[in-house]
Amino acid sequence: MTVSAGSTAEAAETASTADAFWTTSLRRWNAVCWLLFALMAVGLAAIDRPDGSKYVALALLGGVVVSYAVLYRFPANPVIRPHVYLSVLVVALGGLAYLRGNYAGLFMVTLPHYWLFGRTPRASVLFLGLATAATLVASVLRQDGWTVEFFTETLVSTVLVVGVGVLIGLWAHSVVGQSAERARLITELEETQARLSEAHQRQGAADERERLAREIHDTLAQGFASIIVLAEAARAGLGSEPDRSAQQLRSIESTARENLAEARELVGSPQRPGQATAGSVAQTLRRTLDRFAEDTGLTVDAELADLECDQQTRIALLRCTQESLANVRKHARASTVGVVLARQPDGVELEITDDGTGFVVAESSGFGLDGMRKRLAELGGRLTVTSSLGDGTRVLALLPLTAEAREARA
Repeated sequence: MTVSAGSTAEAAETASTADAFWTTSLRRWNAVCWLLFALMAVGLAAIDRPDGSKYVALALLGGVVVSYAVLYRFPANPVIRPHVYLSVLVVALGGLAYLRGNYAGLFMVTLPHYWLFGRTPRASVLFLGLATAATLVASVLRQDGWTVEFFTETLVSTVLVVGVGVLIGLWAHSVVGQSAERARLITELEETQARLSEAHQRQGAADERERLAREIHDTLAQGFASIIVLAEAARAGLGSEPDRSAQQLRSIESTARENLAEARELVGSPQRPGQATAGSVAQTLRRTLDRFAEDTGLTVDAELADLECDQQTRIALLRCTQESLANVRKHARASTVGVVLARQPDGVELEITDDGTGFVVAESSGFGLDGMRKRLAELGGRLTVTSSLGDGTRVLALLPLTAEAREARA
């Protein structure tokens, strides 16, 4: 499943808007609570009751106000915990109902508190049930039994209010739970996207390092290796073969210039390394083979079909040729190298053979062959290496000629 950054931002904005809505609503509801507390206090103080019950009612209301104020100001207070406040509210409602202290207004306005501070639906329903039972029992005691007035006024109205409150409370808990789950999912999604982005960046950096390492190995490293071999040969022949040594020094100079150009290409345009910028692939390979034959003195038999191909294919074939020739120079101890470039029904085929000592392909762990395989695989091609000890080596590269064919094979 793919989730865009826009959808994540939209979901986060929706959750933030919902949180702001609930925060504003609760702030307004708290203002209503404080206003009701003040009006009830004024009303209770204004009523003159000979038995002094108004002072008890004021004390009960005061206990509710103090508990709520402490809870509102210090939500993590270890003494006035939410359940303690709800217990005080239950006792106060029962007491006010018994004292005829106009408990109905307090009951209705504080009804959301059971859901806000109950923590769980079960606790909320439990405290709301206790409050309902306390008011009903107090009303029965106040009216001296089960009167018609109790059933028609008190019981029916209380049950209706509590029933509606329970439905609204359960719905609110469901909405809050969904909002919390959505916020959690958004957080997890953002963390996952951040991890994926970091992983993509690491993978991209690793791929780029591997690509540069392959380019350096196929260009600069091969050139430096050629320079070392030529320098050693020139130094050995300075006294006996001055002309040959002079030719090798010129080859060293030419190779160094080519390496310098390669280095500039890698730094300036890493996606388009040089040396294969124009001409057919046959012309490109012919220059490389001539230089190899001149530097090593080996016999090179080449059959190169005149093929036109895109830049990527030409570079891949050139790098495979350079790597194969470098292996011949360093390891094969061959006398003859054969190179065949031909068109095939499904692409272009490059075959490089030598009559050297050969090797065990399964035991080969060099960077060069692995780099050739990866380079060809990126273009939808494949590399086959056949060799055995004493029987020489055959390297076969097959590539589709067009970008469309490469995409179809990839």
